[in-house]
Amino acid sequence: MRAVPDTGSSKPASVKLAAADSFAIGELNERSREVFRMIVEAYVETGEPVGSRTLARRGALDLSPATIRNVMADLEEQGLLFAPHTSAGRLPTETGLRLFVNGLLELGGISEDERRNIEAQCAAAGKSLPQALEQATTMLAGLSRCAGLVIAPKTERALKHIEFVPLAPGRALVVLVTEDGLVENRIIDAPSGTLPSSMTAASNYLNARLVGRTLDESRTAILAEIAQRKDEIDELTAKLIAAGLASWSGSPAESALIVKGQSKLLEDVTALADLERLRALFEMLETKEAMVRLLDATRVGEGVQIYIGAATPLFGVTGCSMIVAPYSNSREQMVGAIGVIGPTRLNYARIIPMVDYTAKVIGRLMG
Repeated sequence: MRAVPDTGSSKPASVKLAAADSFAIGELNERSREVFRMIVEAYVETGEPVGSRTLARRGALDLSPATIRNVMADLEEQGLLFAPHTSAGRLPTETGLRLFVNGLLELGGISEDERRNIEAQCAAAGKSLPQALEQATTMLAGLSRCAGLVIAPKTERALKHIEFVPLAPGRALVVLVTEDGLVENRIIDAPSGTLPSSMTAASNYLNARLVGRTLDESRTAILAEIAQRKDEIDELTAKLIAAGLASWSGSPAESALIVKGQSKLLEDVTALADLERLRALFEMLETKEAMVRLLDATRVGEGVQIYIGAATPLFGVTGCSMIVAPYSNSREQMVGAIGVIGPTRLNYARIIPMVDYTAKVIGRLMG
């Protein structure tokens, strides 16, 4: 892993809202947009319903409470606001929040102090990759007051050593060691008649071609080379190499999901319904399968991706949002993703650039 150079701009290059709704911000007139924006910003700040008198007292709208109530009624009819209680103020719906993020949100930047803090917390000196990712996730949870999560790379790690070890007639152990210290083992069926010398030859052959590279980068080229140069390697050794490579093909090590700071989600719970939503979220994070699949899906895109509420099939917990960004290795391959998960009233303007910048820093740490 490498030191972190200056990463330049602290604002995201691109932001993608997952599962955006068909309603467009252009369908609202200027007055409706401004009322709607103030309601969402107040909700993000306090979590409480916002009434017409509260908005009128703020003075920025220069509208009477009666006019504001009419605008709020129209927004409610359009599915952007709802009243949690009779005669109460209004809150944005999940559709409304998605509309706000997609059309009205003005992203903030990251200060120099915040940038230095993120870089220092993510510093990898003396740490393994999992340790550095765990520290980055803890840092992101602390800064955002949400749960931080990261998906660690699969087997796209550069290799340091590979070795075939005889176990019994027709069986061999393949030991793979990555440059960041990860050790993986596979038991394979060795070709009949394979001698220890063939296993040594297979180990030497692959170490000469794999060290410093990933299996995905090298597998196809090695198999093609064996097919073209049959006279330079005996048949049993060639079969052993093919079996060893195939043992990782199509079944890479399961992505590791690291989650930190779940307790921070409990700090702002004021209602039983919120507690129930968090209980469902915690259960989902414990099983991890759905979250790994969702984070895996983010790795095929670019830039920050935002999931709000139940619109995304893999993320069916209402009342929660996730902001996540993929990170790349030095070969510009998407190898993981990092982000936060919390209530829908996240401070999107602050957290989106924070997640984006952390992903960039993690990417620059990758070897």
